[in-house]
Amino acid sequence: MKVLLTGTAGGAGRPEPGCRCVSCASPPPGHRRPFGVVVDGVAGFPFDAPPDGYRSHAGGLGLSAPDGGRLLYLPEDRAVPTDGRHDVVLMDLLDRPERLGELRRAGSADDATVVVATGLDHRIRSERELNRRLRLWGALSVPDGTELEITPGRGLTAASRPLGAPDAGIGAAREPGPWRALLLGGSRSGKSAEAELRLAGEPYVTYVATGPAGAGDGEWAARVRAHRERRPAHWATAETTDLVTAIGAATTPLLIDGLGTWLTAVFDEHGAWEGDRAPVAAACDALVAAWRQAPRPVVAVSDEVGMGVVPATASGRAFRDALGRLNERLAAESEYVALVVAGRPLEL
Repeated sequence: MKVLLTGTAGGAGRPEPGCRCVSCASPPPGHRRPFGVVVDGVAGFPFDAPPDGYRSHAGGLGLSAPDGGRLLYLPEDRAVPTDGRHDVVLMDLLDRPERLGELRRAGSADDATVVVATGLDHRIRSERELNRRLRLWGALSVPDGTELEITPGRGLTAASRPLGAPDAGIGAAREPGPWRALLLGGSRSGKSAEAELRLAGEPYVTYVATGPAGAGDGEWAARVRAHRERRPAHWATAETTDLVTAIGAATTPLLIDGLGTWLTAVFDEHGAWEGDRAPVAAACDALVAAWRQAPRPVVAVSDEVGMGVVPATASGRAFRDALGRLNERLAAESEYVALVVAGRPLEL
């Protein structure tokens, strides 16, 4: 199957004429470039009248070739199909990358599926940031006019492989690792959003919430609700402070948010704000050991507490010191560590 693509890229990081916004939340009419595809010389979508030897599926958005290759174009407003895997998927990933995770969860895509991002305009601030995200999600970007040749079940042929694409016989497999990632940042730094972004392309994720639900505190409850609404609907959620068990028993990638609220619960549980803090040190030791032996990839969010003023109370200083030491120890056991500032990750 040969697939010719047009309108795939509009210039990440470069506003187009007539646009007055950075994120395209309210783009003027016709702002986004129309996406087009030609399959073996036949233009679509939708493929209401497929050429001889082809069959359409998914309401005309999918096409099966005579050689058995299957292609899918998934617009933002269409549900994820569940009628089998595809060799190539074309979709806009910039606003809702978690739809790729849904697609993989439904069996419509796997690690041999070539996922090509379409509509690449300046919703992403730069080409570098775009490429970083696509590597995390296991997707490709290609220039306008690119022709891809797909071998059913094997991905891209060597002759049509774009620069930077995986080897022939392999689809756009997600970047391996890191197994353990630690994201640090201050309040409202964007660290939680970055953690969610890193796992957006995964079919199964368990979100481990360590904070209280907010009973009796309307402002905190609103924060918790906002986090829940932002997470992909197909993710599982575990509300627990038993991180050792959660990590050791994990069967899916984990997102732990966050270590600051976990440590607060440990201080509360052992009355360590004014009393013996040895149990806090023991709990941190157990967490570091579990982190080192994590059976599934894990991303954890933690507060960077060492850049502000010295706390005025002994208990505040004890908490700062304990979390700082925990962050340092987990970082030493992590393949990837970043400090998130103003929504931008600075790899450490």
